[in-house]
Parts: sequence; structure tokens; C-alpha cells
Amino acid sequence: MRAALENVYSVDHPALEVNCFGTRFSNPVGVAAGFDKNAECTHALAALGFGFVEIGTVTPYPQDGNDRPRLFRLPEDEAMINRMGFNGDGMTRVRSRLERDGTPPVPLGVNVGKMNTSNEEEAIEDYRRVFDRLSPFADYVVVNVSCPNTPDTFDESSPEHLMAIFETLEAENDDVPIVVKIGPDSPPASVRELLEIVESQGVDGIVATNTTTSREGVRSPTREQWGGLSGGPLREPATDVIRLVASETDLPVIGVGGVDSAEAAYEKIRAGASLVQLYTAFVYNGPATAREINRGLLALLERDGFDSVEAAVGTALE
Repeated sequence: MRAALENVYSVDHPALEVNCFGTRFSNPVGVAAGFDKNAECTHALAALGFGFVEIGTVTPYPQDGNDRPRLFRLPEDEAMINRMGFNGDGMTRVRSRLERDGTPPVPLGVNVGKMNTSNEEEAIEDYRRVFDRLSPFADYVVVNVSCPNTPDTFDESSPEHLMAIFETLEAENDDVPIVVKIGPDSPPASVRELLEIVESQGVDGIVATNTTTSREGVRSPTREQWGGLSGGPLREPATDVIRLVASETDLPVIGVGGVDSAEAAYEKIRAGASLVQLYTAFVYNGPATAREINRGLLALLERDGFDSVEAAVGTALE
């Protein structure tokens, strides 16, 4: 069945190939963390034409997350609000699933997080334990310190906390790329400060961005629900952060937020993203989403005279 799906949905073209984090990606369109939290359908997502899959956020132990309802569609805005709160099976069950089923035939990202009850010191140990258990299966690991849906008991993005996390993980690391996921709501000065820390600690890349707490321009009455907003309204703010990050650092960027079409993906690539991810657009547009974006990217690259996605990365900054 997966072979049949791959035959229908995959787009195989050398212009789509991207080399990032020391790994070859057959195309730049991936599934963002939050969709396959527990590594239950990585192979199926690869068969649907996605160039990579990011699982998680994975925590050390199973966690229920926030009370239901906690996921809301905003169809008027092609958006969603979620306040899942790091619900998941925990690292032991996720590892067992990866051992049993194997990793998918595309690069695998592992998004790691803390328990909701952990204090600042315990959180660092949470990241270390999940990293230690799951990094052998990962092509890159994402440290998620920007989720707006978990208890705000301390400043997860403070310089001291970030440096402690990265130093701890590097001490455990056997050369797996480590990237950090940042939010869209921080002022430019804070983003620049974070980038200084990231570069000083040898972090390998940035995921930009997480969901937003802003409701600017959102029409749906469901906008009053609390949680992180994803989808269409995040497209421009996320691209602005990508542009800022790419103008300040040479680190690879994975662009996330409002990627619902080839044009939206291309916009982020030209703003500086080497790869892009989506979640909400997959919910609204269905199984052909990756195929249609990749086909559209090929047409856009040809229109603008680029022979590859890599050649187009960051060209809007010039």
C-alpha cells in the first residue's frame, strides 16, 4: 500500500534535492512536529511525498497534556488553535516503536521537550534523557523551548537556561545535528540575542517558527480560544522571522508557519529557509499536499531561472 501511495504522491526531481545537516533531503517539504507525536505513521507520511518527518514533541514519560477540547479549526482563516500541552506516549514507547518499525526512508527529526511538571533544573535533565534515548534514530534533534501551550513556570528561553541545555546535550552528543525551535512573537532584539547564544554553543540550525499567541487579522469567532495559532495567519510573521534569522546567521533554517502552497513555501525558501514544514495545511488540503507543493516549486524555480531549491535559498535577501 505504501508503495502504491508513493507512486501517486511522490515527486522525484533533482532540482528539489537539498543537502542540510549533512543529510540529503529528496525534497524540502516536511511534516512539522505535533502531527505524528509518537512515531506512529512516519512511513506513511514518507509515502505521501514528504521529504522528511519530524516526530514529537517527545517527553521522558507519558503525559496527558491539557484538558480537552484542546484543538480547534478556524476554517475562515485556514488556521488552527492548539493547546495540546505535550501530550504523548513518552520516550520509551516511541523508541520501541522506532526499533520495531524502523525509521522511515526519509530523514527523521526528533523534537524533544520537558515534562509539564518539571522545574528549570529538571527540564534540562528531561531534554538530556530524551536526547540520549532517541538521538540514535534521528537525522537531527529539535530542542523545543518555544511552545506557548505548556506551563510557564520559568523562562525557557533565558540565555542561562538555553546555554545549560546546549552544553548538556553536546556532552551527550555523538555528532547528531541539534537545532532549536523559536517562536514568532519575540522582538528582533531577543531573536538576535538567542542567535548569539546558539552560535556560541555550536548549535546546528534553527526552526522558525512555533505557533503564535497573536490573533491579529484572524476572523473566526474561535479565535477567542487560548493556545497557539497555526496556519494562514502565521505565514507572514513566520517569514519575517526567517528573514531576520537568515540575515543574521549562516545556520540552516527550517521554515514553518502558513506553508499551504508552493508560493508560500517558495517565499520562505527565498527568505532564507533551506527546508520548510507544514501541519495545518495538511489537515485542510489532504494527502496530495506535499505533491502539489513540490510540483509548484519546480514550476517556480524554472520560471525564475533557478536550477535547484538550494540555488533559491535566501535570494530575496540580496
